[in-house]
Amino acid sequence: MNTKEILEKVKSGEISLEEGEKLLHANSYEEMGAFAKLDTDRKTRTGFAEVVYCAGKADAFLTKIYSRLYEQNGEVFGTRATAHQYELVKEIIPEIQYDEVSRILKYEQPNKNRIGKIAVCTAGTADIPVAEEAAQTAEYFGSNVVRVFDVGVAGIHRLLSKVDAIEDANCVIAVAGMEGALASVIGGLASCPVIAVPTSVGYGASFHGVSALLTMINSCANGIATVNIDNGYGAGYIATQINRLAVNGKVK
Repeated sequence: MNTKEILEKVKSGEISLEEGEKLLHANSYEEMGAFAKLDTDRKTRTGFAEVVYCAGKADAFLTKIYSRLYEQNGEVFGTRATAHQYELVKEIIPEIQYDEVSRILKYEQPNKNRIGKIAVCTAGTADIPVAEEAAQTAEYFGSNVVRVFDVGVAGIHRLLSKVDAIEDANCVIAVAGMEGALASVIGGLASCPVIAVPTSVGYGASFHGVSALLTMINSCANGIATVNIDNGYGAGYIATQINRLAVNGKVK
């Protein structure tokens, strides 16, 4: 039972308040041996089901986690997966899908209802893996996404030709490496919040994304928030929260 079902049973008198309290505690997470505690109540609590960070997980642990989340939710989403992990999970979930660019390993319900609009922009083609992680995260959680790729400041006319897509969005994700200037430029054009994502793309003095990170967090443009280097997932999650608020006036 989820939290709502337990509370309904308490309300109707089907179970006592004490029994309901015990069930709520028991349903807050699921023990999976010594290696994992699945947050089974996360979607009810936050509006977002648990997501799997695949990198570094032992094969047996990963397949058990995927199997249980799929069984529970009818879909499952993971980031930073390898082709090897895809082959493993495919044995237990034949319909699982793997995107080699974003390294996302997922199965989602077909014909999912999506709302609002998020624009995901990149400075260059090399930033697309992080941008796709952001875009597919937002789509999985129910947002419409428009992709505006390769519009960096080295050819600013490319960005200016896509201003309509940016102005029409409830949130913009700006993904850039090198010096990370794209977020500042978009912040000066957009009327909605901008989430800046520094990437580790760049030559030596970019310090694997630190240069872009520092540019983004020191931006003089208003309305910009910055996530960690290469954190497309985090950007997609936050953008979805903003998009939901814009459409519904509430997070869940």
